[in-house]
Amino acid sequence: MKPGDPTAVEQLFDAVAPRYDRLNDVLSFGLHRQWKRQVVRALRPVAGEHWLDLCCGTGDLALELARCVRPGGRVIGVDAAAAPLHLAEARQQRQPWLPVRFQQGDALETGLSSGSADGLVMAYGLRNLADPARGLEEMRRVLKRGGRAAVLDFNRLLPGTAAAQFQRLYLRRLVVPIAASVGLKDEYAYLEESLQRFPMGHEQEALARRAGFSEVQHQPMVGGQMGCLMLRA
Repeated sequence: MKPGDPTAVEQLFDAVAPRYDRLNDVLSFGLHRQWKRQVVRALRPVAGEHWLDLCCGTGDLALELARCVRPGGRVIGVDAAAAPLHLAEARQQRQPWLPVRFQQGDALETGLSSGSADGLVMAYGLRNLADPARGLEEMRRVLKRGGRAAVLDFNRLLPGTAAAQFQRLYLRRLVVPIAASVGLKDEYAYLEESLQRFPMGHEQEALARRAGFSEVQHQPMVGGQMGCLMLRA
């Protein structure tokens, strides 16, 4: 699979959707939910605000945001793949009081109005876009002036460092074998391939500044294994 190929990425997430949440729990020892809540707390969404979750997957971040912006607010979750969105919609139907709507769309060209969102999140999505720079430009376009955003993803690390060696072992010795046990070896082997073309933290900062963000900071998380790009429009 070619990293950044939109059709291939969509097919990948359609394939993994039924097992995606359970595998994430196993592979992160349940910590991915804590990392996402940590990002939401840092962004401080409040009642009445309008938020976006791009590359929303099965909707856990969108639903968490919706709990924060009610009453009076709303959340739109956007993803290119249909299967994760079906699961997100089913989760929302079990909590119909949460003001969230899910729609299929392209994070590079959402079709949403310029300056329409108070805030935005993207978790584990920027790395999979055909053009991360364009993705950041689209984020800036849909945000109001002063709006805030966060991009959570794996960190691409300097080769040869202890952290990079640990990451490689984690992906090859834990992630891929566990995914292979449920028939998803190739889909999860893609993760390491996608990291090879992903901008490093300082490169993400430079791309965000060029996209027009006024405040930019890439924050390492989980001993540098993850990173969160914190932004203000």
